[in-house]
Order: sequence, then structure tokens, then C-alpha cells
Amino acid sequence: MAQTTRTTKIPATVVTGFLGAGKTSLIRHMIEQAGGRRLAFIINEFGDLGVDRELVRGCGDESCTDDDIVELTNGCICCTVADDFLPTITALLDRPEPPEHIIIETSGLALPKPLVKAFGWPEVRTRATVDGVIAVVDAAAVAAGRFATDVEAVQAQRAADPSLDHESPLEELFEEQLACADLIVLNKTDLVDAATLERVKAGMAEHLRPAVHAVTAVGGALDPAVLLGLDAAAEDDLDSRPSHHDDGHEHDHDDFASIVVDLGEVADPAALEARIKDVASRHDILRVKGFVAVPEKPMRLIVQGVGDRVQRYFDRPWEAGEIRTSRLVVIGQAGFDAEAVAAELRA
Repeated sequence: MAQTTRTTKIPATVVTGFLGAGKTSLIRHMIEQAGGRRLAFIINEFGDLGVDRELVRGCGDESCTDDDIVELTNGCICCTVADDFLPTITALLDRPEPPEHIIIETSGLALPKPLVKAFGWPEVRTRATVDGVIAVVDAAAVAAGRFATDVEAVQAQRAADPSLDHESPLEELFEEQLACADLIVLNKTDLVDAATLERVKAGMAEHLRPAVHAVTAVGGALDPAVLLGLDAAAEDDLDSRPSHHDDGHEHDHDDFASIVVDLGEVADPAALEARIKDVASRHDILRVKGFVAVPEKPMRLIVQGVGDRVQRYFDRPWEAGEIRTSRLVVIGQAGFDAEAVAAELRA
């Protein structure tokens, strides 16, 4: 690739998608396949435990240093554009050797459009462009109706009583992410059959802009050539990306809440997995993710849960001087019983 110059806009890719859709897996694979390209990453978390940055750090690629991974935890990136995002991206652009491509992973609760709008700000507009917005979709979760309501059922309810508003915050978020996207990554397709996958595609179609395609993936494993170089210049194309919030009302993060649960060392990860599944089914929990210390195991255990699906794997050795402890971030609908959830996870 040719050397990026000051007169060339640096492309940035926005990776959006619901909690647990596989955004971080997609980005880890992108790093592993970078081929020496200078990539920089801005990771935005919802919750106080910086899980995603740690997972990206653990990719083991020498070309991706700690300085190339910037984490924003002061709030959702779509609500803190001026305070957090603009200084961060300006600092990357001001480097003596700026990155060749910037990847921005939004939190699963972020609206992508306000972030795309930020590329029209004077500090950024002449120096960077949104190469594309990629929406990662958990095919199995959508098939189960977890992050999108049954459209036919909603229409039937509305027909019965037009005064009712059956739009849930989750459905709005999902639709916003689809409507802003230049490319859809239907992830976790190994968990659904072909007929179910076609049903998911058909359900999404009405929310996509013309000529936006969906590609399928397992574990976020896609050739970066498919994801980068879309050349969408999305900041110049905002009017074609409809939003529920274009009337000036910002997305309300009071719809969601998060807690961090400290567990110490966990002798039985299988029992913890069972407790996570039980808690998720009985409380309105969307996502559980974090790190677990297992006695006499030199490796750190990663735990990630979406609904009743829980994934766990060892990612790297505990570092010298690192405190061996277990911490989980739990994200749910506002009003979930945080004390009960914490107590049940520690049981």
C-alpha cells in the first residue's frame, strides 16, 4: 500500500452491532490478517470493565502495539463525541506516522450515525473519511427474536390498536445499526440452518439501504479485503441513513444498566457458566463478559455470554504482578435486580 500522505484522507471503518454480535472477534481477525498495514483501533465500551481492549491486545500481532489501541470508557461514543472521540482521533491523525486505516468499534448500545456525523467536523473533515459502516449481526440471536421483535406480530398489534407504540429500545437500536450500514456481517452462521439464515436476511432487508449486501461469517473470520476499502464516504451520505433520532432527540442510555461483579478465583468454570445461563434467563440480562482466574491454571479464562449462550476459552497467561481475580461485567435492561444478579453469580 502506498504511503499515506497529509493530502490523502485517512480511511476509518466504523464497526457497529449489538452486544455479543462478534465485533471484537471480527477486529481480532482483522489484526491477525493486517499484513503489516498500520492499523489503529478505537474501542468503546459500555460498562466499567475494559474487556474488549484486553481481547484485542491479546491478539499477539507485533504490528499492533498498545499505543495503536485506544479505549474510550467515559460513556457511549455516540453521546460523548466532542469530549472523547474528537480528541482521540485528532491525536491519531497528528502522529508523525499516522495510521493507514482506523478501525472504530462502537459499544453494542451505540447509535452509529452521530459518530459518522463527527467526521464532518472541521478538525476531522479534511483529514479522515468514513470508509464504511459495518454492522455485525448475531444470526442466531436475531433468529431467536432476541434483538429484533417479530415484525408481523408488531404490525398485527398496531392494527388492533393504532394508539400503541410497540417500538422497544432494542428494536430501535438494531434498526438504526442496519439502516446506517454499508455492509452487514451475518456472524455465527454455524449456529443456524440455511432456511433460518434466509429468514433472518429477509427480516433485515426492509431496514437496509439500497445495494447494501450481507456477507456471512463464523467467528468473525473474514478477509480484511472484504471489510476495508468500501470507499463509502459515509459522512457525505448522511441523509440516506435514516434514524429514529433525527428529530433532535438523542438516544437514552437510561434504557440500559451495567454492573461489575468481582468473584475472586473460580474453581469450577462449568458451574459459573450454568449460573450465568440461569441469571440471564431469569433476569433481563443482555450480555455477560469478563475474565476468570481458575486455581492452578496459568492462563486467564475469558467468559462471554449472550442470552443463554455462553462461550469460555483461555486467552493468555496471567502476567507477572497481575492480580489473579475474576471480574464480570453484566449489561441488562434498566431496572434489573443488580444485587440479586451479583449474589447469584457469586453463589
